Amino acid sequence: MDVLLTSIQSIIPIIVIIVLGYFLQARGWFGEEFAPNLSRLIMNVALPASIFVSVLKYLTLDKLVSLSSGLVYVFAAFVGTYILAFLAVWIFKVQPGRRGTMINTFANANTIFIGLPLNIALFGDNALPFFLVYYIMNTISTWTLGVYLMTSDSKSGKKQQTKFNWKKLLPAPLVGFLIALVFLLARIPVPDFATNTLTYIGNLVTPLSLIYIGITLQKAGLKTIRFDRDTIITLVGRFILAPALMFSLLYFTAHGMPTTEFNTFVIQSAAPALAVLPILANQGDGDVELSTNIVTISTILFVIVVPIVMTLLG
Repeated sequence: MDVLLTSIQSIIPIIVIIVLGYFLQARGWFGEEFAPNLSRLIMNVALPASIFVSVLKYLTLDKLVSLSSGLVYVFAAFVGTYILAFLAVWIFKVQPGRRGTMINTFANANTIFIGLPLNIALFGDNALPFFLVYYIMNTISTWTLGVYLMTSDSKSGKKQQTKFNWKKLLPAPLVGFLIALVFLLARIPVPDFATNTLTYIGNLVTPLSLIYIGITLQKAGLKTIRFDRDTIITLVGRFILAPALMFSLLYFTAHGMPTTEFNTFVIQSAAPALAVLPILANQGDGDVELSTNIVTISTILFVIVVPIVMTLLG
């Protein structure tokens, strides 16, 4: 019971800020361009700054080498989740147009706007290096196999000819991480004024991300939520199968892994569906309504799922 109460208390600030964003959007405080601009500010300015500072603050060369083993475990978990997703699509004979959304939701999570602020709130900034390991694999998975499956999954059964954008593999947050690695490996000193400035900018990430989630939920509309067979199967994959697979893999093979790293990987594997799924579904002539429904429901359900997962982790 104490663990459950602690988990709930840890997530209450997250819920409150999300509700604030939802309420302010409902009251008409934000224009139509506010959410997209807020997203760009977080992704292209605040988050790269936060990652740059955190890497130099919490990583050392020795720790960087130790994190490579975590990348192997995360990669294995992603492979296993993709296998489960393809099996689910085959067993339940999911119709074209919905397959890409289901497989992506099984495997790939919303690590930035939900996974990151949640991880910091639960485990603190010292867990950020472990988050980055998961984030890297999630980014590669999303913008390679994930985007291919979405843009080639048409409701008509015909594959859409789409040009793959390789720049998606190097989003600004990942660039910030790579630049930080250069500074770390080359032992380049960073002036205090630069560190302080980037720290202030990076501190915007968590509150602005949570407000963004609230705005997104309000725009999606809670009345549009529905639970059909494919939605339920997809949510089971995201919130039960993916974290269960990650937990089992780490528990039986990753002996000696730090508790914070273990918990970070499991929590990230239980994060909601990617916010860009409806956009990708539209590009591939897929079922946009299903994608929107899954993103909305999974984003709401994570409030319930996280205390449960934290309680199970102890």
